[in-house]
Amino acid sequence: MANIFVYLQWRADIPMAVDGFNEADNLVLSMLAYSDLGGIVSRFGAPTPLPEVRSAFFELHSREEIEKSTVITAKAPFLMDEMCTGARFEGMRIGYYLDEIDRENNAQIAAMTFFLPDDTVYVAFRGTDNTLIGWKEDFDLSYASGTPGQLRAAEYLNEIGATVPGRLRIGGHSKGGNFAILASAFCASTVREKIDVVYTNDGPGFMEEITDSPEYRRILPRIVSIIPDTSVIGLLFANDCPHKVVKSSANGLYQHDGFSWEILRNRFVPAELTELGRFIDKSLDGWLDTLDAEDRKSFTDTVFELFRSTGMETLSAMSGQKLKSLEAILTTMRDLPKDKQRELRRLALQLLQSGGQTAKEQLPKRTAPKQQKARET
Repeated sequence: MANIFVYLQWRADIPMAVDGFNEADNLVLSMLAYSDLGGIVSRFGAPTPLPEVRSAFFELHSREEIEKSTVITAKAPFLMDEMCTGARFEGMRIGYYLDEIDRENNAQIAAMTFFLPDDTVYVAFRGTDNTLIGWKEDFDLSYASGTPGQLRAAEYLNEIGATVPGRLRIGGHSKGGNFAILASAFCASTVREKIDVVYTNDGPGFMEEITDSPEYRRILPRIVSIIPDTSVIGLLFANDCPHKVVKSSANGLYQHDGFSWEILRNRFVPAELTELGRFIDKSLDGWLDTLDAEDRKSFTDTVFELFRSTGMETLSAMSGQKLKSLEAILTTMRDLPKDKQRELRRLALQLLQSGGQTAKEQLPKRTAPKQQKARET
């Protein structure tokens, strides 16, 4: 299986002047954006050459520490090893590093700007990190049309667009893809004119208030949406653009991991949505359609109130202390007001009912060919 690490091993010696920037390069940069470059890349100073970023990063972080991490995006810094070996990313610089967490407003945003050898700029927004605040904002997308993180993304893109010359590519993985689209749609018109393409790599969509806006419709033709064949995150909400479905070596929800997407030469291996992917998509859409914005907000706030009761700030910390976390969540759940308990049960039941309805609708489609074959024999 060839993923973006193998792609870099195979193609690192081919400069962009010979084989131009492609969708695999986009994923490389979107995943590299998960690297913690705080204290290495300046927020406002001159961009830093890639080899210097790599050396400084591994002086601060041991490879053993990264390899032991259970967070799927932790290995992103290892991409720099292959990127520094050939001509493809030779001369690339990284600048304008942003990493902000606003606990009061449940907002998390990180972004960085890559200055590429082809004299273009790729602005990458980081996807959801390991913090509960980051995941809380993901859930907030279900009822809010402009989260603090989304609005900050637009501000960041305006800053970059007004500062750097040349054409722009914008992108990100997961929530980073959502931020990339929102920022590109609602940035200043002078910045938007410089954007060639916007990549969303299995990023969630938007509420109709966004997708129906004239700002969104203007950027829509430049959006490239890439999702794995059993996508969940990338099919949440609407984005009104066709999806490029790609093959993943992982199963189910783990396909969200961009490191699992398969590549042949300089392109992703094409695929079609699996039955499981279509089932999850339709079930979640059916469930969300039954909820108004107030229900979605109440459900999100309650779930994350339960998570915060563990006293932990990251998902990996909760996972590492499962029994302690579960005990805290169950205790908090029992202490919830009766109306909140009833509301949780009601919304969970609606989700189960949506899944059941989807299963009933899809079952005849799966059994029809068998019935037809039986009649023919």
